[in-house]
Amino acid sequence: MNEIKQSSPPATSNSEDNTLSGQTTIALREAIVTGQILPGEKLNEPKLAKQHSVSRGPLREAIRRLVSMGLVEHKPHVGASVIPLEVNRVIELYEVREALEGMAASLAATHMSEEGIGELKQLLELHRQHYQDNSGEYMQAEGDFDFHYLIIKGSGNALLTQQLCNELYHLIRMFRFQTSRFKARSNRALVEHEQLIYAIENRDSALAEMLMRRHISRAKESIRTYLTTEKP
Repeated sequence: MNEIKQSSPPATSNSEDNTLSGQTTIALREAIVTGQILPGEKLNEPKLAKQHSVSRGPLREAIRRLVSMGLVEHKPHVGASVIPLEVNRVIELYEVREALEGMAASLAATHMSEEGIGELKQLLELHRQHYQDNSGEYMQAEGDFDFHYLIIKGSGNALLTQQLCNELYHLIRMFRFQTSRFKARSNRALVEHEQLIYAIENRDSALAEMLMRRHISRAKESIRTYLTTEKP
């Protein structure tokens, strides 16, 4: 089986941007996605400029890029802050994911290469090993180490890839990171990923779409529960 090599999705053209603003964008993006900078937190420009050793110009360009990714919002007379984890915002995004990724899974069952399916299997084992080695924590990664990204890429549909792996990608990653903390959900996600591979390998488009939609719907309900009953 071919070794999976990590690559960046189209969304992260900034990952190949070696300018100061590009590298600052990457650093801030990952801090937001992983919760180091909390949802709703205001971006303190003097503090961030000092922390990342950049002047205000590159920092403001980085913030502008984060706004275009949907990770940051800018309000007049208030400034820039990380988008809050509002229930309606999250549910709307997951509804879009359910429809589009369901379609991607269906198309992957038709178009994904045998090599691509082999990479999915290998990635599932990598995720399962991480789960076992890290007390039930789900592995969060991007690009070719992202199970969903591989399926979307395997759909062969450029428009779906553009929507899910570019315009919405890091916003989706941010919200998915929230559900990764639910260990019961993490175990179930691995089982559901295994089922998805079975459907894709057997070229069952209808089953693949149904399983993907159900998978995302369950994740949506997990984060809805967190936001409405458990959020500090």
